[in-house]
Amino acid sequence: MKASLGISKVGQIALPAADVARAEAFYKEVLGLRHLFTADGKLAFFDCGGTRLMLAPPENTQEPRRGSILYFLVADIAAAFGQLEAQGAKIVHAPHLVAKMPDHDLWMGFFEDSEGNTLSLMAEVRP
Repeated sequence: MKASLGISKVGQIALPAADVARAEAFYKEVLGLRHLFTADGKLAFFDCGGTRLMLAPPENTQEPRRGSILYFLVADIAAAFGQLEAQGAKIVHAPHLVAKMPDHDLWMGFFEDSEGNTLSLMAEVRP
């Protein structure tokens, strides 16, 4: 058995952005994430519950690739999606029940950011 590396949590996630300024505005204004800093006008950093999110242009002038799906946990998924729609976010799949767990129902819905990355809001709805 291999020794543990001691990984305790995800420290940072990078998402590609063809236009970092446009993406920065989306994550600030539409998602309301706390902006940490912008480096050289090319990298934008946000705090998401202790995990840092970095928006960056593609490496080596390659065509931007879509990143992993980020699942943001919210308390009221219906209200959050209503706010996303009101702010013009592109909804991919409205909130829906994914699974009935022993102590909660898991709901998810999907939308796109300004760069075409698919994102999700999820809620653990307890009775």
